[in-house]
Amino acid sequence: MLKRTITLAAGAVMLATTAMAADPVKIGFVTTLSKGPAVLGRDMRDAADLAMEHIGARMGGRDVEIIYKDDEINPGIGKKVTDELVQKDRVDFVTGYIWSHVLLASYKSVIGNGPMLISANAGPSQIAGELCNEDFFSTSWQNDQTPEAMGEVLNQLGIKSIYVMAPNYAAGKNMVAGVERTYKGEILGKDFTKWPDQIDFSAELAKARAAKPGAVFVFYPGGAGVQFLKQYAQAGLKETIPLYTVFTVDAISLPVVKDLAVGSLATQMWSPDLDNAANRKFVDGFKAKYGRFPSFYAAQSYDAIMLIKAGVDAVNGDTSDKAGMRAAMKKADFGSVRGAFTYGNNNFPIQNFYLREAIQNDAGEYTVKTVKTVFTAYQDSYHSKCPMN
Repeated sequence: MLKRTITLAAGAVMLATTAMAADPVKIGFVTTLSKGPAVLGRDMRDAADLAMEHIGARMGGRDVEIIYKDDEINPGIGKKVTDELVQKDRVDFVTGYIWSHVLLASYKSVIGNGPMLISANAGPSQIAGELCNEDFFSTSWQNDQTPEAMGEVLNQLGIKSIYVMAPNYAAGKNMVAGVERTYKGEILGKDFTKWPDQIDFSAELAKARAAKPGAVFVFYPGGAGVQFLKQYAQAGLKETIPLYTVFTVDAISLPVVKDLAVGSLATQMWSPDLDNAANRKFVDGFKAKYGRFPSFYAAQSYDAIMLIKAGVDAVNGDTSDKAGMRAAMKKADFGSVRGAFTYGNNNFPIQNFYLREAIQNDAGEYTVKTVKTVFTAYQDSYHSKCPMN
């Protein structure tokens, strides 16, 4: 009788394993696929599709399916589509998220409801701190880190005063807090502009000109960044007041603004010229497939798929073994395009940050090159507020 019971139990396990292997690993991917910022979402989606090609759309012996959802840069819609992914599509993972206010609105729809959540871009301070959770990982950064690196660059350059501009939403506030945390000079003025509707910055630029700062620091992603760079030049400020940015001059804006941005400096944790095997494969594959340089949005999305794969591979496709997946993902040994990094107690990367210069290369392409390393193995400022060890 005991032997028959064991045999039946073993058979049940085999049937369950076979059924699981027959079902795909499901990944929900929330990003902006319409309206102005859709160009950012396109880069994220294209990179995730490239990653799927590179892994043969397989993880842990199972097929993989990505379900894309458009948040329309709206927190309410972002939460709605996240709820659909979790409750209707029954995904195993949710990733993507460009915007901090969309991620914050969607966070509790995922955490505690089954799937694991991997942010491929947004890094609000709340999630790095008191809202941290073992089922959340980032493949990007905490928002403040990149402008903290820029603040240090401004110090190194001996710039005594700056004027600051950023959009008035969660990430914009984090960006300003970041540069204020490290910059040791004087901030002569600060403007938070309407988001996402304001694309005329003439009033703010007039105030910046009148303040006569040693430099202007801004954070304007996507199309807003393109408009800002054009207006900065049109106002005659490009030749008179140095401009330093984060998330404004990148592979998305450079082909549009071209020479208006050449020579400008920005900080970032990744660059297309980082010399490691994973990054070479990613950049070369992206350019071959899409005919353009990838942005950091793309790099982080590619890493998000590879991080998920590391977790699923570690448990041989058994996505019910969340403890096993967490442990594997925490090791961060999947071969990131940024090179080696580690995870902090809050599951945000501890990583290098670089100064990048916008250039036109010998092939006539507009891209960025690494100038130097600003911070090495740099951890975010909010990890001490996270209750996880």
